[in-house]
Order: sequence, then C-alpha cells, then structure tokens
Amino acid sequence: MTKYTTKLNERRDVAEGTMAFHLEKPSGFQFKAGQYMNVTLIDPPETDAEGNTRSFSIASAPFEADLVVTTRIRDTAFKRVFRTLSLKSDVRISGPFGSFTLHNDATRPAVFIVGGIGITPFRSMILQAAKDKVAHKLYLLYSNRRPEDAAFLDELQKAEEQNPNYKFMATMTDIRKSERPWHGATGHITNEMLTKWIGDLSGPIYYTAGPAGMVAAMRQMLTASGISDDDIRTEEFTGY
Repeated sequence: MTKYTTKLNERRDVAEGTMAFHLEKPSGFQFKAGQYMNVTLIDPPETDAEGNTRSFSIASAPFEADLVVTTRIRDTAFKRVFRTLSLKSDVRISGPFGSFTLHNDATRPAVFIVGGIGITPFRSMILQAAKDKVAHKLYLLYSNRRPEDAAFLDELQKAEEQNPNYKFMATMTDIRKSERPWHGATGHITNEMLTKWIGDLSGPIYYTAGPAGMVAAMRQMLTASGISDDDIRTEEFTGY
C-alpha cells in the first residue's frame, strides 16, 4: 500500500450539507474511475473512537488535476477538523483501493442507481467515460430528497452534452420541502422507472453505492426485478 503526504487545495459546497475537498494529486498517484482512497488527518486537534482516517470514493476523474473527495458534513471529530482545516495544510492519503469500476464489455450497458452521497464514484466514471469516448451505454438514475441535496446535479445533467451514450435521470422524493423549482421526476426509484428508461432490464450491469441501508434497498429492488446477483455490483460507504 502506497502512502503519500499531500495538501488541501480547496474546499467547496456542492450541495446543502455536502462539501467537496480538493487535494493535490501526488506525482505517481494513479487510479481508475470508481476507486477509493484513505485520507488521514495529521495531528488533529481532536479525535474520537473512529480515529483519524476515513475512506472516501474519489469523486474526481483520473484526467482531472486534483483528487476530490466529497462528504456529507456530520458532527464528528474527523469532519469538524477536515472542514475547518487551513488551505495548503498537509494530509496523508493511501490507495487507491477497490474494483468498483466500469466493466470491460461495451456491449452491455451500465446502469448506475444512486441515492445521495453515493454519487461520488459515479461522477468519476461518467466524466472519464466521456473523456475516453467509451462505447458503453450509461444510464444514471439519481435520487435525492430535494435538488438542494443533490451533489453535482447540474454537472451530471450537463454531461449528457459530452457523451451521446450517456442518459441522466434525477428524481426527488420530498420536493415539497424544496425552495428550488423542479420539473423532473418525483418519487423513489422503482422497477417501473427502470423499465421506462432502460427497456429490457436483463442486459445491463447494475451499480449502486452509498450507505449500507440504501445499498441493501437498491439490491433488493433489483433482485425483485429479476436481475441476477452476478449482474449487480455494490459498494457500501461507512461513517455516514
């Protein structure tokens, strides 16, 4: 496992209660879209039982200049320190890890079924696929309570312009609490919604990522739709 010391270049809000952290990409750090890495705070002013290291999917694509990790801002010692860390401060990273990457067989579409913060590895995959002009058909179904909660919403929608093989659909489950106009789909992602957008559900490879409860619900829905376990790929996030 390779470890690097790098610097925090930037942090920005990408949704309500959600922040992206841009880290300088160390020389020699290479990864595949969809992989994750560990971030360790160096001598933080406070810590807790979970320690000073967290795992984050890399939200940036491999061709982008920075390494970007994105997280919901919760009231934990790690996140309190991370969100107030001075720019250009050192942090340690290790990785990359994981095989949650786009499959090789371009004849099979990829269907990304995502809720909330689970979007991070898929931003990387979608932007890199457009850059590489891959032949895969890509479908992203992205569920949030409100547009305000949806990280990278506008960017992921606009990415359709760069890749004719990519289709984006967002749905909001609690739009009544939104102050932002929304003219798209509403309600949870369902079998009927999948069929409407994709057609034959037996062809694609399905990907879902995020908190364990959400991943389990998505897998259950796919299994109930007749999808084989061999065609479902998942990645659970912890610490949320």
